[in-house]
Amino acid sequence: MDILIVDDEEKMRTLLQANLGEEGHRCVTAGGGEEATHLLEENDFDTVITDLKMEPVDGMAVLRAARSKNPPVEVIVMTAYASVETALEATHEGAYDFLCKPFKNPELLHILDRIDEKRRMRWEIEHLRDHLTGEEILGESQAMQNVFALVKQVAERDTTVLLRGESGTGKERVARLVHNLSPRRDKPMVAVHCGALTETLLESELFGHEKGSFTGAHERRAGRFERAEGGTLFLDEIGDISLSVQIKLLRVLQERKFERVGGSDTLTADVRVVAATHRNLEEMIQEGTFREDLFYRLSVFPIELPPLRNRKEDIPVLAQSFLAKFGNGKVVLGKKAEKALASYQWPGNVRELENLMERATILCSDGEVALEHLPPGLSHGLSAQVIGGDFQLPEEGIVMDELEKSLILQALERSKGNKSSAAGFLGLTRRQLYTRLEKYGLGSEEE
Repeated sequence: MDILIVDDEEKMRTLLQANLGEEGHRCVTAGGGEEATHLLEENDFDTVITDLKMEPVDGMAVLRAARSKNPPVEVIVMTAYASVETALEATHEGAYDFLCKPFKNPELLHILDRIDEKRRMRWEIEHLRDHLTGEEILGESQAMQNVFALVKQVAERDTTVLLRGESGTGKERVARLVHNLSPRRDKPMVAVHCGALTETLLESELFGHEKGSFTGAHERRAGRFERAEGGTLFLDEIGDISLSVQIKLLRVLQERKFERVGGSDTLTADVRVVAATHRNLEEMIQEGTFREDLFYRLSVFPIELPPLRNRKEDIPVLAQSFLAKFGNGKVVLGKKAEKALASYQWPGNVRELENLMERATILCSDGEVALEHLPPGLSHGLSAQVIGGDFQLPEEGIVMDELEKSLILQALERSKGNKSSAAGFLGLTRRQLYTRLEKYGLGSEEE
């Protein structure tokens, strides 16, 4: 690390330069604030370590000069005249940390390690963002590199893509990457969450409707196929659509033609379709709930997104990218917190990690996410969003199924039996909650 040491005491400058040089850092010294500001104008440093009490140009001036650079240089301020006022003033001006003289060398080295980690994370984020043309999908694991390679291969074509993977793995972000890398990038990308709409509403949303075609249809309305003309239509949770809508969708994929609900005019659709599902469509075909011919039309080019628990090497970079997003680049991930994240199984995948990092930036006040900013018991496989609330954890030694059941019962009690609200408390989709309700004999979706 390239470090500028600023102090009007030669003995202090020499001691710091020697100690940090032994640790492999490259150090330049300045005997006062004026010399330091000139050095900052002419050179690039990773960190500045400056005394506060200097004349005629003090450490606050050095701090402001360092923070005004692009990118801003991290600054550690030190003083023998420690007070709450000077510490607050320095941190308000952007100082990374504050040391009171005399201090021990390990204290300084610990701060420098944190700064170096922050620099490394920032570089990784920028590098990956450039690599992915600005998309927010990050990952250096081999599993994600395989996904990116497939995306690049198919993006230039008009081939229909089927994204498969658990909820929260980033299917919509991958769909957006397909669109942004395609020749259709200047046209709209329109998304439809098929599982959130009834059959009638979904048909109207996809194909549009004519005035008077059903109660409440007071005027003609263009559907998502029309609105995505020339671009990409993303059909999320394609496994949730009814058989009657499947038939109409099959026709669009085969013939590129459709009619609005209640209309007779045939319209054409110049649209590239990207579909996504967390369901096992092959099993649904055997059960008769999904059309085999539609499946083959959709899965011309399938891409499987790995769950986060199978690519844990991506967790630190993902976590830091979300911290940068929610903390304006001022929050980094501590080592102990990083280990806790790595030990968790992430049932909610990347979406759960994003929510947890947003919460951590709210709780974090010193610029580093520590264990206390994470939900208790995170490393024991519990849902981060559940534990993050005021749910009561049962006694130690309880098996995981009993613990999960206990948390579900508490969520239902808190929501007064409203399952949608309970699912929200638990960080689950409604369908995931229904699956667990049936597992523990607590009810089902039909109730």
